[in-house]
Order: sequence, then C-alpha cells, then structure tokens
Amino acid sequence: MIQYALRRFVSLVVSLIVASIVIFAVVEVIPGDPAAFMLGVNAQEDTLNALREQMGLNDPLPVRYFNWVTGMLSGDFGNSWTYKAPVAEMIADRIWVSLPLAIYALILSTLIAFPAGIYAASRRGKPGDIAVMGATQLGVAIPNFWFAMILVLIFAINLRWFSAGGFPGWENPFDALKSLTLPAIALALPQAAILARVMRSSLLDMLGEDFIRTARAKGLTRRQALWRHAVRNALIPVLTIIGLQFSFLLAGGIIIEQVFFLPGLGRLIFQSISARDLIVVESVVMLLVFVVILVNFAVDLAYAVVDPRLRSRV
Repeated sequence: MIQYALRRFVSLVVSLIVASIVIFAVVEVIPGDPAAFMLGVNAQEDTLNALREQMGLNDPLPVRYFNWVTGMLSGDFGNSWTYKAPVAEMIADRIWVSLPLAIYALILSTLIAFPAGIYAASRRGKPGDIAVMGATQLGVAIPNFWFAMILVLIFAINLRWFSAGGFPGWENPFDALKSLTLPAIALALPQAAILARVMRSSLLDMLGEDFIRTARAKGLTRRQALWRHAVRNALIPVLTIIGLQFSFLLAGGIIIEQVFFLPGLGRLIFQSISARDLIVVESVVMLLVFVVILVNFAVDLAYAVVDPRLRSRV
C-alpha cells in the first residue's frame, strides 16, 4: 500500500509541474498588454514601461515563471493590480464560498444518485428502471445555468423561499447554507443524473459476474447478493466519477456563480480575465488544478482500499 501511494504521489508532483508550465504558457500568450489595459489607450510610453517594470512584465519568461512558482510554494501568490490586494487573501476569502458550494452540491448529487442507480439496477427493464433512466436522460440534457434560472424564477421570485443571489457570509451558518441551496441544486442535479447512470451500469455489470451467480447458488437472494457483494465491487467507476465531479463542481462553477452573484473563485477568475489581471488568473487556476490533482490522488488511494488487487498494479 505504501509503495502504491508513493507511486501515485510522484505522479501527482509531475502532474503539478507540467500543469504549472502549461498554465503559465497559456496565460502569457493571451493577446493584449495588461499594463496598457490598466492605463488606457492614451497612456504615455514611459508610463507604460514603468508599470511593466513594476509588474515584472519586462523580465524574461523563465524568470517570471520561476518567481511565480517559488512565490506560490512559500505561500506568496503575489498582489492583484486590479484589486490592490494580496492574491492569497482574495483566494482565502472566496474559497469559503466555492468550496462549501462544491461539497454541498457533491453531497446532494451522491444522495440522489446512489439510491436512484441502485433502484434502477435492481429493477432492470421494469417501469421503475425506465422512469429513473428517463429522468437521468433529462438531467443530462438540461444545461445547469438554464436550470439555475428556472430555480430562481420558481423558488426565489414566485415562492420567495430563497434569495435570488448574493452571499451573506458565515456569521449565520443557516442563512449561508440557505443562500447556497439553489446554486448547489443547480450544480448537483445534472451531476446526479450522470452518477446514477454510471452506478446502474456498473451494478448491472457486477450482477452478471460469476461470483454473484455463485453467491446466488449458495442461497442468497438477488437483493442480498446486490447489497453484500455487487455494490462494493461496483464502486470503482463510481469513485472515478465522484472525483471528477468534485473537481468540476469546484473549478467549473463560474456560470452558476455568475447567475447567483456568488463571490467565489469562479467569479473571481471571470472578473480577473476581463481585467487582464494575469497574476490572479494564474494563481487561482493553479490552485484549482492542484485541488483537482489532489482529489484524483485521493480517489486512487480509495481504489486501493475498495479493491486491494489494485495495490500490486501500476
């Protein structure tokens, strides 16, 4: 198990190095001069050069990359030229919106998908299975931002059970969770549809395996074989989807945060791209990539816990 974890950790480090190079290169090739964008079209050339020097834009690319990476390793993400504040503080403030929202949505997605997938698999070809698969097909087809606007129209404008947007902070946890409920549902339901379909498919594959037939031959009912043997063995692909979903929910909630006016990391990235605040874009995207890779690392370790045979592979 230790060797398996070490191999995965080395893969994590390599992935982070490659990701940092790609992120830096992609952001740097974006057309436009951040200094000219900040000062406007009528800025004097000497003023532009002074601001570029102050922002470090005149340094060679390898030097700028090295300074950026070593700064992040020491906890210094630099300073935002748009907001005039340390990027680390901005991330610390906004991650307490994006991270709880992603966890909230993932919990809702899992709570919906697991029972739905197991129910559909246990009633294959029956009306219950057809109903669940029809609902999941609808959930996959509906864009989450459109579904978010429908939720606002019904529950915020018409029924007035929730606010239409904004975030009150964590001083009152109930109000904070209430403000995140509609965004979490909008993010969770499409992901729950995907996860339920994967759960059903994986369970049906397991129910056709020889060890399930052996368990049935020994006297177990189909329901007992399902819960005692099939569910655990079906978790490998499901864990993969859960890991990918958490990464998507954390890094891909830009549109939902815009719809609900949530001051999260996704909205920060959108605003920073619009303002050409490169240091913020690079740092936040790198942080999100780190979380994605870390989650995948945790999923790999979960594989080894669920299926010990994987510890001797790769």
